[in-house]
Amino acid sequence: MRRFVTLFALFLATTAFAEVSNAERKALLDFYKAAQGAQWTHTWDLTKPVATWYGVKVENDQVTAIDLSDNNLSGSLTAKIGDLKYLQSLVLFKNNLEGALPTSIGQLKKFQILNVSFNKFSGTIPAEIGNAVSLTELVMFMNNFSGTIPSSIGTLTQLQTLSLYNNRLTGDIPSAIYALKGLRTLELNSNELTGSLQPEIANLTALETLSLFDNKLNGRIPVEIEKLDNLTAMNISYNKFNGFVTKKMYAKDMMNMTMINEQGLAVNLSVKTDPNTAIANEE
Repeated sequence: MRRFVTLFALFLATTAFAEVSNAERKALLDFYKAAQGAQWTHTWDLTKPVATWYGVKVENDQVTAIDLSDNNLSGSLTAKIGDLKYLQSLVLFKNNLEGALPTSIGQLKKFQILNVSFNKFSGTIPAEIGNAVSLTELVMFMNNFSGTIPSSIGTLTQLQTLSLYNNRLTGDIPSAIYALKGLRTLELNSNELTGSLQPEIANLTALETLSLFDNKLNGRIPVEIEKLDNLTAMNISYNKFNGFVTKKMYAKDMMNMTMINEQGLAVNLSVKTDPNTAIANEE
């Protein structure tokens, strides 16, 4: 009996102090150093097991989630983040991280949630993000990302939320995005996007929120938007769209299709004239 009790106590002790692999611990230590861990609001006691570190979730001796929102992180995000191969969620919302987003993000095959919004990240969004094929939420608003939106995002077939607003992104909306049939939220507003909105937007049948306002998008607005039955919030105003819209499209937009014309003035697009519809005024 005494031997059983001793073995049971040893088992409990081993479980209580179970530790992650050396590779994961090293990656976390590199993360801590690169992000100025000693200055965090809630810092880590590096003498204790990883499972006790603030914001780190450990399951079966594997790091599965990190949430360090609003925790005074600064510096950069280490490329060693790619060594946390069991990571499912990384939330770094509202900090002061800067520099480029490491390409090693693409190594995280179990990755489901990436939220680096309200930071100071810059440079381009790495094309390697498309290799993180399990992503359901890609949230990167309120940063300084520039360049084009990588078409590789179109390989993220599980994606439900793509939120990239308030950056400095340029170029067209990649056609590959129109293939993301499970997408519910598409927020690309307040960038410098150009080009047109394609009729293939009708493929986004699950879309509930569409926010494209405050860009430089042009051409006619595709009537196929009317086919998005789940769309409950839309704002595509303050672009350079032209031509007519239907009454249904006009009503869906939060700002009633207010565009910026060639003279830099705000005007409302007109509703297409037919015997059964009224004409919206153009100011």
